Amino acid sequence: MPVTRTASIDLESLYAPLLSTGPDTAVSVILKLRGETCEIDCLYCFEKRKESPGGARISAEQVHRLGSIFSGRPLSVELHGGEPLTAGRERIAEILDALAAQPNVIRVSLQTNGLQFDDAWLDLFEQHCPQLEIGLSLDGDALGNSWRVGYDGQPTYPRVVEALELLGRRERRVGVICAVTPYVLGRASEVMEHLASFPSVTTVSLVPCFDAAVTRSTTVVGSRTPTSRALQRRAIGPTGPAWAVTPRQYADFVLEAAHHWVADGLFCRVKLEPVVSVIRRLRGLQTRSCHFSDLKCEHVLTLYPDDRLGSCDELPWPQAGLAALGDVHAEADVARTQGSSSLLQQARSQITKCTTCDYRDTCGAGCPAVRLRFAAAGDEDAYCDHRMRLIDGVAALLAQPDLPPGASCSRLHWRPVRPNDMHHIMAFLARWDDPAAPRPPARLQVSAHGNINTVGLPGIHEADDLDPRHPQWYEGIEPGVRPIVDALTAGWNTVTYDSCQGHAYADLPGADPRFLSVGVLPRDRTEHARTAARLCRAASRAESSLPAACSLVLGRNELTCRTTGRVYPTLDLHLVPSAGTTPPEYFEDLARAVHVLTEALAEAASAPPSTLCACATETTPSSDGGEQ
Repeated sequence: MPVTRTASIDLESLYAPLLSTGPDTAVSVILKLRGETCEIDCLYCFEKRKESPGGARISAEQVHRLGSIFSGRPLSVELHGGEPLTAGRERIAEILDALAAQPNVIRVSLQTNGLQFDDAWLDLFEQHCPQLEIGLSLDGDALGNSWRVGYDGQPTYPRVVEALELLGRRERRVGVICAVTPYVLGRASEVMEHLASFPSVTTVSLVPCFDAAVTRSTTVVGSRTPTSRALQRRAIGPTGPAWAVTPRQYADFVLEAAHHWVADGLFCRVKLEPVVSVIRRLRGLQTRSCHFSDLKCEHVLTLYPDDRLGSCDELPWPQAGLAALGDVHAEADVARTQGSSSLLQQARSQITKCTTCDYRDTCGAGCPAVRLRFAAAGDEDAYCDHRMRLIDGVAALLAQPDLPPGASCSRLHWRPVRPNDMHHIMAFLARWDDPAAPRPPARLQVSAHGNINTVGLPGIHEADDLDPRHPQWYEGIEPGVRPIVDALTAGWNTVTYDSCQGHAYADLPGADPRFLSVGVLPRDRTEHARTAARLCRAASRAESSLPAACSLVLGRNELTCRTTGRVYPTLDLHLVPSAGTTPPEYFEDLARAVHVLTEALAEAASAPPSTLCACATETTPSSDGGEQ
């Protein structure tokens, strides 16, 4: 579990209300061109579970009205369904022309099953919207697509393959949405290779079927039950539908896919989501995915043919409905209905706990709609845990690309520190290992309030980076953390780039305390893997002997070189207050905790070198993706 931060951030930095963002911030609009109408009947279809009336078609007039409401900001529009192409060529052309006529529409995409694709459709797209982005639904190979069937129960997979081959011949690039169900679990490499084998596929988005709460099949209109609905009924048991996966299963599948994506070089030509979004957030960058940004439910709107305007289509309907399109005249009207929506208030409340989470800057609080479903089932921790696992796993993959799938350490958590940089890292590493390197006198600024790099509060002061051969090395290392630094540098021959003995700041009212930490900078990937495993084994030795007030946390972090811009993966060690412990209790026990940890580090140094960490033998994967 993550360590909770001592200070929280504002809720709006994780979930931005519509009116809190400026005119340059886009709003996403999902146009349900035919509502839930579709020519096939996928067993897991969430749109048909809404049991909303189908048959009607969104008009160009509705599109123009929607554009005028948001004339003051950019619009990103997705043509969706059901199946949007069932609206017919003439209506689709009218919709695309209406969107092209609005200067604030910056992006148009189409999410389709692809079954209707032919040259005439592609000609239409090129004529009316050459920049149209196309997304196809394809759950990997034939087995993975077992849940995607027609009303007759027959598979749709062969026809989607034909569509992808046509797109390849026409040199059109598409993204694929791949639903993660039990039919693909354990086969991530096979699934990724299959999807990447189509030249037209440039993006693969892995989305989970978190449908354990589904307890009944979709209602059938009419007296005759289609074969597909009979299959659906048989697939839903007392513990949920057979197509559902757990958060842990989904996270493990994504990480397995990510390992293959890296090892096989697929990253050179295929974008993999949510992995790319996680990487961007690990790097401190933004992403277009609302699951990893602050532009959540109030920046995502859905329009149905019957004029219903609502929030994100992943939220439950009709509760997600906001107003009739004809009753909305300006963006402020939309914001007002959002403010009075009890469902959106509930969604925002789910994010409150994220403001103190140590993963908040990377996770972005996830999807409120999915969080609501897990909260209703009393299992929201499972949702949070799987996102932490994704982040930790991707961070480990970036630092150790050769790490086998499933072998990432469960004790090493992503704990970013920003800013975290050094003037010239390569020069620092070269000097560390060169006895003959010149070591001129250093500028040391030592005080009771911090070590040489963080003297006083709140400023950060430049200081020379020292190494153990420098005459002023011990003067620059705070005495309270010196035993740990010695164990890591002299005992393990590792490079430390930062250290802090911890400071209560009792004489500085309002100042948050700092806790003990040491940053380790591996020289290369081999040393990184060896050090990570050794830290895990040392933590395993120390955990049972640490005083109750202190907990050991191992973190992955990144250090940026200001000279070259290169980013170096680091391994950071933290002694922090245990849950429910006050800072005074922590500082009272800190010296004893340092002694325990120092001994554990020394014991780990004497053990044979290995890239296997302690948790690799402490837990064994079970058949359902959990741990035994």
